[in-house]
Amino acid sequence: MSSASETYRPKPITEIAEGLALESDEFSSYGPLMGKIRTQVLERLAEKPDGKLILVTAISPTSAGEGKTTVTVGLAQTLFSMGKNALSCTREPSLGPVFGIKGGATGGGKATLAPSLEINLHFTGDFHAITAAHNLLAAILDNHLHQGNKLGIDPRRVTWRRTIDMNDRALRNIVIGLGGRTEGVPRESGFDITPASEIMAVLCLSSDLADLKERLGRIVVGETFDRTPVTAADLNAHTAMTILLREAVHPNLVQNMAGGPAIVHGGPFGNIAHGCNSIIATRVGLKLADYVVTEAGFGTDLGAEKFFNIKCRRAGLTPAAVVLVATVRALKLHGGVRPADLEVENTAALAAGLANLQKHIENITKFGLDVVVALNRFPSDTAADVRTVAEFCQAEGVPMAETDVFAGGIEGGRALANAVLGLLEQEPAQPFALLYPDDMPLRDKIATVAKEIYGARRVSYALAASRTLRQLERRGYKHLPICMAKTQSSFSDNPRLLGRPDNFTITVREVKLSAGAGFIVPLTGDILTLPGLPAVPAADGMTIDDAGNVGGMI
Repeated sequence: MSSASETYRPKPITEIAEGLALESDEFSSYGPLMGKIRTQVLERLAEKPDGKLILVTAISPTSAGEGKTTVTVGLAQTLFSMGKNALSCTREPSLGPVFGIKGGATGGGKATLAPSLEINLHFTGDFHAITAAHNLLAAILDNHLHQGNKLGIDPRRVTWRRTIDMNDRALRNIVIGLGGRTEGVPRESGFDITPASEIMAVLCLSSDLADLKERLGRIVVGETFDRTPVTAADLNAHTAMTILLREAVHPNLVQNMAGGPAIVHGGPFGNIAHGCNSIIATRVGLKLADYVVTEAGFGTDLGAEKFFNIKCRRAGLTPAAVVLVATVRALKLHGGVRPADLEVENTAALAAGLANLQKHIENITKFGLDVVVALNRFPSDTAADVRTVAEFCQAEGVPMAETDVFAGGIEGGRALANAVLGLLEQEPAQPFALLYPDDMPLRDKIATVAKEIYGARRVSYALAASRTLRQLERRGYKHLPICMAKTQSSFSDNPRLLGRPDNFTITVREVKLSAGAGFIVPLTGDILTLPGLPAVPAADGMTIDDAGNVGGMI
């Protein structure tokens, strides 16, 4: 852990719950520092006006990320320290990145959620419940094949894989059912990481337990020999899956380092899923607080676009403002600087990389939203660096605020908090609007995102992807939004094409249906649904002493 998070002494979670005026039957403790807010609070507060929803997104990141979660936590705790009724709504960490490339995901320094170790590890068991529910469906499906296959499922057309919350490239493609006639039906399969599970998306896009059960039943697991879709409800698996998820549906309550409340719930990735915390958690936050600071995975081209076109569409949410996190190091990367040289001053490369920031600003304004750029300061940033970014934002007519909540905590977030409050006091220049309507053909939805948000010239399709799109429209799925799976490193589907590329083609190699979640997933480029560990994973630098104290995680 960082020294800042070690010195903070968290309040009992019951005190945090009391500060939100939760009633006794609306909160359950999970030990002294964590708890769950029961969804029935939404019934009691149904007539209460919602607070203001502030989305935190980012520019195209470096491999280590630009501190978006840290800024989210820091902004919420700064607003809380200023006497505002504010909280953050973020996603739960996945064990894959925690032990892989990024380490912990609860913020950092003086803007860290508590208890950070428990949140980063098993937390309240939500990820385990999602993994178990996913694999239960897989087990029921394979048992059905083994026990006579009454539904006539074609083993070659089973689409439901298994899931694991760990980066393990060896499990991407496997053969199951080996060992003889008593061991099941041999067939090809594979694993996805838990944040990419459709059940994760279903949990995050459900409005309550009944809606969760209904959506689980709609999950398509494969086809029969006569090409009829088979669902979880056809296998009578959705009730048992709901039982496994009955506690996971309730949002988790923790705290920030100002002693303010923080909700952490759900964890889909922004590059291979829709990248936002749960609708239930956001709705709870908006009823309990006047200001809710939430985040969406990676840049505006991924998490933010999906936050607007999928989550806001599904939940009827209207964001009040957007914070766009940028760093000098990422801008220099997009200006042509090698990763090893990002801490060296290079104003010319920084200026060249500002084209990436410009495109992200444009993406936000396409939805009719006001934006403030949060320049997340690193120790290597110089006065010339900051001045270059500030002058650019001034020329663009966009407010910019420096932020250093990692080292400065509340004081490091005050400039950003004031900038956000100032933005919220203004009348929006135009109304919030989604990028495409429900009834637009699926190909046109994909083209709209690729051209308007990515800046692509055209979209090409593998033959199988084109065939799947036609089939999905014939089966009545035309109305669903799309959830693009794409690299986070570039606006294009090529991670090496940095800056603000143009005249490029987005290639859709495969299309998947997530009928339970309620969206279509076009997979582009070489995007993977089960990452692998890097050459030196974060796990290598972690320590634990004889008393169980862990180091090196955040």
